[in-house]
Amino acid sequence: MTERVLVNQLKGLADGPVSVSGWVETVRDQKKVQFVILRDETGAVQLVNPATRPAEDGSEQDAAALALTDLISNLATGTFLTVRGELKHDERVKLGGVEIKIGGLDIAAAALPETPIAADSGMDKRMDWRFLDLRQRRNNLIFRVQTTLEHAFRSYWIERDYIEVHSPKLMASASESNAELFSLEYFGDQTAYLAQSPQFFKQMAQVAGFGKIFEIAPAFRADPSFTSRHATEFTSVDAEISWIDSHEDVAAMQEELLQTAFQAVKDKHGAEIEELFGLEVQVPAIPFPRIPLAEAREIVKSRGYEIPRTDGDLDPEGERQISAYVEETYGHQFVFITDYHPEIRAFYHMRDEETGLTKSYDLLFKGVEITTGAQREHRVDVLIEQAKEKGLGAEHLDFYFDFFRYGAPPHGGFGMGLARVLMLLLGESSIREVTYLFRGPTRLAP
Repeated sequence: MTERVLVNQLKGLADGPVSVSGWVETVRDQKKVQFVILRDETGAVQLVNPATRPAEDGSEQDAAALALTDLISNLATGTFLTVRGELKHDERVKLGGVEIKIGGLDIAAAALPETPIAADSGMDKRMDWRFLDLRQRRNNLIFRVQTTLEHAFRSYWIERDYIEVHSPKLMASASESNAELFSLEYFGDQTAYLAQSPQFFKQMAQVAGFGKIFEIAPAFRADPSFTSRHATEFTSVDAEISWIDSHEDVAAMQEELLQTAFQAVKDKHGAEIEELFGLEVQVPAIPFPRIPLAEAREIVKSRGYEIPRTDGDLDPEGERQISAYVEETYGHQFVFITDYHPEIRAFYHMRDEETGLTKSYDLLFKGVEITTGAQREHRVDVLIEQAKEKGLGAEHLDFYFDFFRYGAPPHGGFGMGLARVLMLLLGESSIREVTYLFRGPTRLAP
């Protein structure tokens, strides 16, 4: 590779020869001088060229200078190129206090002159041309924040001796239920399913004696939802731990994980997030507030909203209302909703012997559910009975029950949607904005 300087390194260099590579963001082709804004993955820099125009009297001029001026005049937005020139520090230059006088440039790939999207293009149009949409500084930052967030998650777990696993995404049967599954032909005479969740295999790791595990990986839901927070393929952040006393141990781990990760994002990107997204990253205090579901429903009712659901759970507006209450009362953006009835929870959630309610929680962040967590039922006879109550037959779950027939520790864990966390952290209106390439009921490309 040739010696390449990144834009964010220029300010620290002395005046002199330099080479930068990136794409053309804008060209200002004035009579006596040309300005090009070149952007790379780290920022933008102003390039300048004293324009040499054909002499009106037909006198000879520098052919190379004329060719360079003509080349710059015809640069299209998006063209990728390498520029060689002289770096100069100049406080009058608003863009970083430096500029490069162009000595020569090599075009790697020219762009078509008409760009198919503009700053005011709608979301669907921008998603059609996502690779162009992502060139914006704001969108670049989204994925730098995502990288920092995931790195902080992994660092937290690895420092505490967790094991990272990669569970299969092709399954012979449903991972949790027969609903919302994508099926596909598997070598002719078999049907395979894309995993909705690594749930069963996270639990298998506990039975295998791994103790504490995590996974950050794709999950798939055949859910025909068109909301701002649903996708058919998403990144799930999962953890499972052994030897817990209750779901409270899981919740305590998760709130510490999020506090650590948000602090990492604030430290590395806080100023830029404030500049480009207009918000300050708030690192949550722990412990997060905890409210039992029945109490949460009463609070929502007292605020004048009647939850239309008949199953006893919160609906999206109910989640927004209880989160608004928590923000007003505790000044907190997170809240654990606990003590769910078994009818609205998975069959493998452990139930409290005294109340009959599940040892589980949903975690809401800024009014949106980002997590379901629980202590799992590890006693195989109880597990089988709870599956029967849900109408789930042993023919689909016997392989799962086998995990628990040879001993199992008390354990629990959670699954969290990465895009939802990122969307809410950055104050975006849809997970489409924070997903590299979104997949939904009507989108399979690009």
